[in-house]
Amino acid sequence: MIPRGLRNNNPLNIRHSADTFQGEVKGADKAFKTFSTMSYGYRAAFVTLGTYLSRGWNTIEKIVTRWAPPTENYTGTYIANVERWSGISKTKKLTSTDGAYYILIVDAMSYVENGISADISEVRAGFKLQTKIKLQ
Repeated sequence: MIPRGLRNNNPLNIRHSADTFQGEVKGADKAFKTFSTMSYGYRAAFVTLGTYLSRGWNTIEKIVTRWAPPTENYTGTYIANVERWSGISKTKKLTSTDGAYYILIVDAMSYVENGISADISEVRAGFKLQTKIKLQ
């Protein structure tokens, strides 16, 4: 069976909220947003991480603790997996020009969320649709 995040074109499983993202469509899922394409699902993830960055959540450790809180996830395992699969230290401070790192982080988070590798071309396409995080 196709994982929920992929069925919804929402590979990082962004929950319903008052925010409406580009490419968001009405879906049948009561808990998680649905997007018209996978690229828009990744775009929403990058936009959210750009907001996190502006609030000081600028390391894998801080990002994942906020994204997947211990009250509902194995946050320590999630952090360790993103660190290992992205190749980026969980304590490395990220900036708004660390787009290459963010692409690797989102790719790894997508694997954690769905249990299968992301299509990196879709991750990159989602990155290109947003403006909060840039490549150096």
